[in-house]
Amino acid sequence: MRERDTILYTVLALGVVFIVPVLANFTQGASAGVVLDQVANAGVFVLLAIGLNVVVGFAGLLDLGYAAFFAIGAYTYAMLGSGWLDVTPLHHAIHTKYGFWILLFLGMGLAALFGAILGAPTLRLRGDYLAIVTLGFGEIVPRIFRNLIAWTGGINGITALDPVRLPVWLTGPWAAPGQNVAIVQDQIFGFDPVPYYVLITILIAASVVLATNLYKSRLGRAWMAIREDEVAAAAMGVNPVTTKLLAFSIGASFSGFAGVFFAAKLGGIDPSLFGFQNISIVILVMVVLGGMGNISGVIVGALGIYFLQNVIIPQLPTWSTSAATSVGLGFLNTQNGDWAGLGDEVQRLNFIIFGLILVGIMVFRPQGLFPSRLRQAELQTGTSDQTVFDTTTA
Repeated sequence: MRERDTILYTVLALGVVFIVPVLANFTQGASAGVVLDQVANAGVFVLLAIGLNVVVGFAGLLDLGYAAFFAIGAYTYAMLGSGWLDVTPLHHAIHTKYGFWILLFLGMGLAALFGAILGAPTLRLRGDYLAIVTLGFGEIVPRIFRNLIAWTGGINGITALDPVRLPVWLTGPWAAPGQNVAIVQDQIFGFDPVPYYVLITILIAASVVLATNLYKSRLGRAWMAIREDEVAAAAMGVNPVTTKLLAFSIGASFSGFAGVFFAAKLGGIDPSLFGFQNISIVILVMVVLGGMGNISGVIVGALGIYFLQNVIIPQLPTWSTSAATSVGLGFLNTQNGDWAGLGDEVQRLNFIIFGLILVGIMVFRPQGLFPSRLRQAELQTGTSDQTVFDTTTA
């Protein structure tokens, strides 16, 4: 398992540092920034998946309201990293030159606080009941942001957010063809996707190191003990109250972390970006399909589902039309009666195709693509209630 994870991390590192930039420049030329921008957006979902894996994969707590913490982090930056507070009842905006870096940790802290607030009343709940409560929390928070119009802008959201700034930045040919390597003072990211690509890579690397250390720590072992048997864990001295609260808080902090970056990169947010269907359930699918409890598997699952949902599936109509034309079946692309044309017919089947792919993965790999060693053993060999020593025969 360790060798597999090492290979996965090596492939991911090589892909981020070399393969993606080279392929983007080779295939897209001057439009290479579009590819890097897409990968940077995928990185946000990787951060979210790593955080949810702490709650679901490590601690075994089913959280369906993860989008709420993402929204809290994003709105933290939107309200404090722009001039928006000037038009609120407060009438005083908060601006700092390098405010993104301060708000990055403030967003983490606020998300962690609300994670503990969510966790406190759910300590006695398990399974479906816990899922229902977290789902309710995830639905409440975006609606609060939607209805507090005087403070959040309602459905219109908040725009014109401050750009990310760095006191020092290293530029070179990776930023623009032919550009010399140089140190730039007071770098403003603006709309250039390259700095965001580099930044999200650094944030993900830091998150992986943090999550790995948590997994190997005493707290990580306590999470896994509660996941397997809470009663037995409590009997062995594990405090289920603080352990669960820390799982909710730390998992939520990753989401707030990602929310701040997401808002800064997008430059504007609104409540529709933080729904159950497009965030909470998608991140849960990424964790389950990647392999719950295994960080490298979760990263692969997040990247796979993101590009499947946002790149491959949307391009299927175009690809199917081109394929039909290339093999001499161009007549399939023409509308005829109830037949809308191959491209339109494939477009109608997008969600069915996506669902069939998910079902197929779960049928053939129920443990996920790259599961943790313990989960793989449980699903392959099962568990046993047989006692180690039968006292009746002694």
